Amino acid sequence: MSMLTPPGMGGKYRITGDVYPRMRRPHRRRRIVLAATAAVVVLGAAGWGTLQLVDVFSGDAGTKAAAGKQADCKPALTPTAAPAAALPKPAQITVNVYNATPRSGLAKTTADELAKRGFKVGKIGNAPAAYDKKVPGAGLLLGAPAATKGAFPVLGTQLAGATTRTDTRATADVDLIIGTAFKNLSPKTTADAALVALTKPAPAPTGKC
Repeated sequence: MSMLTPPGMGGKYRITGDVYPRMRRPHRRRRIVLAATAAVVVLGAAGWGTLQLVDVFSGDAGTKAAAGKQADCKPALTPTAAPAAALPKPAQITVNVYNATPRSGLAKTTADELAKRGFKVGKIGNAPAAYDKKVPGAGLLLGAPAATKGAFPVLGTQLAGATTRTDTRATADVDLIIGTAFKNLSPKTTADAALVALTKPAPAPTGKC
């Protein structure tokens, strides 16, 4: 081995001129690689965190909030329909039939038809002077204030276009005063369908927000 051969080189390198081999310790290269890898990881984590912040302040946050609100919206517990308000049946309604037109016999024939349809018939005759020849429509239903949510809707299914009015009577009977535009009661099939629709339960809530 030459005296100019650096120790520990095993004769691998020889000095042939003014240039000397550069020698580094092997573990220094590993440090560089590890440092570079760590830098990449740190930069990736920083980028991911920035992306999350952008999502929070962008429309994604509103979307998530809306989704949470939809989750809080619960459907109805029962699919059954809500019960309709209790209405009297035709047999529970007493109707007084009065004729306010110049045509004779209308009160009797109308009362007979109402009786066939299940109503109780009370008084039959000509209209009082306050209404005689003064009801321009098909008819007028007259009764106590309580009749507006009871007898009036049920009796109204029998005569399309009838108007209603209340008075101070203390009884539950109602008056049907036939007006000058009256022709006939509604056809029975039409009146029956209207009565069924009147007593049909209202639809249940769907649970939508």
